[in-house]
Amino acid sequence: MQLLNEQEIERRKDRESLMQLGIDPYPALSYPINASAADIHKNYENRKNDYKNISIAGRLMTRRIMGSASFAEIQDSSGRLQIYVRRDDICPEEDKTLYNTVFKKLLGIGDFIGLKGFIFTTQTGEISLHVQELTLLSKSLKPLPVVKRDEEGNVYDGFTDPELRYRQRYVDLVVNPEVKNTFVARSRVISSMRRYFDDHGWLEVETPILQQVHGGAAAKPFDTHHNALDIPLFLRIANELYLKRLIVGGFEGVYEIGKMFRNEGMDRTHNPEFTSMEIYVAYKDYNWMMEMVEDLLGQIAKAVLGETQAKVGQNTIEFAGPYRRLTMFESIQEYAGVDVSQMDEKALRAVCTDLGVEVDDSMGKGKLIDEIFGEKVEDHLIQPTYITDYPIEMTPLAKKHRDKPGLVERFELFVNGKEIANAYTELNDPVDQRERFEEQLKLAARGDDEAMAMDEDFLRALEYGMPPTSGLGIGIDRLCMMLTNKSTIQEVLFFPQMKPEKKVQVATDDDFIARGIHPGLVPAIRELNIHTLEQLRGQNPNKLFNDVCGKRKKLKLEAPNPTKDEVENWINGA
Repeated sequence: MQLLNEQEIERRKDRESLMQLGIDPYPALSYPINASAADIHKNYENRKNDYKNISIAGRLMTRRIMGSASFAEIQDSSGRLQIYVRRDDICPEEDKTLYNTVFKKLLGIGDFIGLKGFIFTTQTGEISLHVQELTLLSKSLKPLPVVKRDEEGNVYDGFTDPELRYRQRYVDLVVNPEVKNTFVARSRVISSMRRYFDDHGWLEVETPILQQVHGGAAAKPFDTHHNALDIPLFLRIANELYLKRLIVGGFEGVYEIGKMFRNEGMDRTHNPEFTSMEIYVAYKDYNWMMEMVEDLLGQIAKAVLGETQAKVGQNTIEFAGPYRRLTMFESIQEYAGVDVSQMDEKALRAVCTDLGVEVDDSMGKGKLIDEIFGEKVEDHLIQPTYITDYPIEMTPLAKKHRDKPGLVERFELFVNGKEIANAYTELNDPVDQRERFEEQLKLAARGDDEAMAMDEDFLRALEYGMPPTSGLGIGIDRLCMMLTNKSTIQEVLFFPQMKPEKKVQVATDDDFIARGIHPGLVPAIRELNIHTLEQLRGQNPNKLFNDVCGKRKKLKLEAPNPTKDEVENWINGA
């Protein structure tokens, strides 16, 4: 059962009234548009002759009724525009219903309308549309939140509750139009990244989202089942192993921008569904990749912000290279004050205890080092910093370091205390790769649910030969957070994952009877759109008494009228 408030009930009545007048609240016509609010504000003063025959559409956002003429505001995708509506202009014949009834009484804030007319400037200097034709395009049945703005643009009574904003992003975008800027910037991040890669001749590709073997990252997957094939499948946690197959197949540079899925926790920087870019370029190594990333991010920042500096919280981040480089061991020694480079698992556990880093028995040497780094180092890495040369246990898909035994050629890029990029000189030795996978299986047997699975087909691909290759992954969501100065990932996702909405508990007839309501009066209660005990508790006793008595008479119910004391007891639960 849909629970409606008084405004929603009235809007449904307005919808019916419009239909009785022969006006379709949701016409199927294509409405011509030849201008936008932003275009009009920007160009009217210099090109007045171009704005004598305007056709525009948008939401009705404010309205000031003044007898036979009124002012209002509409909002389209570019901004707001004041409109001037005069009764005799939109109703040139004797029938004035369109103005007196439709515009003044049956239209509501949030309705989409189409308007034709000419632009003029009011006596107060406001650029406005003088309306000559008005068409209803879509009737809104839910009232928009009322957000008040003063002349200086300050907001009062705003639609600011984060849960409501994320859950009802469609409302957020309407009443907080500045939110659109975040997503315009996000689009520019992706388009400028794609343009950079395309200009270098690297090919954009698509790889499977449903995979038989989850791999390419240390993460817990979502699992599902394919009925026709009768096999388990996983939503991809990464696309790395498929992109490398394409390098084996002969492409020299491939990239993919797409969704990844990890069945893990949610917080300010993690969403179970996120957007990642991965690129693989043959005949390159991680040193080349570091230089490419510096150039790439500098150009993206310019495309989005017009400069290479970005304000992130209290910090000003410089995205132009070169970036600082620290090895994993150097960073731990610098910020945690301990040299872990020669430690075995037992010694690392002792260090974790001394530093207050929480660990568990499933963690091997690589995970222990990673936990120390995460707790003691990451927060210090504000300006873009490459952390390089990771222990081999942490990175089963990267090539062994050419000069440093026990390490791999890997870097992660940290900005403002968060990792936004990860890259390797890729492991292309199939024998070494198999051994690494086997070590991962041992970790899985110890209870590490993020350990990688054995992928025999990927190993077979490597056995055909993969050229020297460097690969890179960038977290699009986190990069967008930094370039738009947002502190939570939910702010840069149109529809972040949310807990299910709490369902409203609709009261049964027995629930109402238990409150002392005569069974014969329950239909009157429901006719008043009271369907929950919470709604009942919110009623005004005198009004409810009068309304129930009126409904009892109208519905010709046989139950007697209640007393005022009885109605107060219904509300108070006495």
